[in-house]
Amino acid sequence: MCTSLTYQNSRGDHFLARTMDFAFELHGQPMFMPRNWRVAGDAGEFTTTYGFIGAGRKIGHEMFVDGVNEKGLGVAALYFPENAQYVDPSQVPAGKQAIAPHDFVAWALGNAASVADLRELVTHIQLVNLPVSLLKLITPLHYIISDPTGETAVLEATSQDLKLIEDPVGVMTNSPDLGWHLQNLSTYGTLTATEQPLHDYMGYQLKTQGPGTGALGLPGDYTSPSRFIRTVFAKHFSQPTADVPSTLNLLQHLLDSVTIPKGVKLKADGSDDYTQYRGYMSLEERAYYMEPYDNFELQRVVLTTEMLEEQHTPVSYALQPSVHIQNLN
Repeated sequence: MCTSLTYQNSRGDHFLARTMDFAFELHGQPMFMPRNWRVAGDAGEFTTTYGFIGAGRKIGHEMFVDGVNEKGLGVAALYFPENAQYVDPSQVPAGKQAIAPHDFVAWALGNAASVADLRELVTHIQLVNLPVSLLKLITPLHYIISDPTGETAVLEATSQDLKLIEDPVGVMTNSPDLGWHLQNLSTYGTLTATEQPLHDYMGYQLKTQGPGTGALGLPGDYTSPSRFIRTVFAKHFSQPTADVPSTLNLLQHLLDSVTIPKGVKLKADGSDDYTQYRGYMSLEERAYYMEPYDNFELQRVVLTTEMLEEQHTPVSYALQPSVHIQNLN
């Protein structure tokens, strides 16, 4: 499944954050992709123009589910079951490049400089029905994209014509589509962070239950619609931050309400759908932070000038997965 959100702090720094919720162990880790790297994509080769860093893994070729590139473009892929529609590889129109859904993030980060740039580039590609070898299935995906201008868009392949859709709240979860989630948001449009006064009923003075009554009715389950509503609510009412460390800390707290512990969300086949990691893309900083399930300490890789100019092959970075405890005595 997964939950994602964008955030702009009071200094003007932009971020894209996400949970990676999945039952199959993905074993992703931070990976750097260089400029001018030829990716042997499942629907055909493509070459990167820009270097980027994100959560990736080499399975025959380099594949990514999220990341940020040297221009500050951030992209994340989320599951979109029963909604994604792809084209058969034999039916790709002439002049368009076929891209497998699981290769889109690497293609976009490697070739687009901004949301506006990607909006034009997607008119020249077609997402096609090809399975990812690790899962042996065609992954139904949609994508959230943001850049340092603050523009945020979603790509949902629900027809042959690909186009970016504006995301006015900067939040995305899973199915249904973004339009449905935005309409559903109106159901919760009266929720507030302030305590609400209680009415008198037939002369009986009700006793307050304390602060938090403004959020009565906020859904608390782990379904996609409920996670969307909780994330929009928490993002909207959270106290603004002013620098990168405090913003990353806030994003951790915002994702806490949609992070899925092991064992509390079982699929029909009995498999355990849980948050394997949380990823944070600091767009102005050109940095990727990863937070594995067993270690809440953020682990960072920054795109440096030296990496971009001198490193010409992909590089993977080993995570420290163990629980981190700081001794004070």
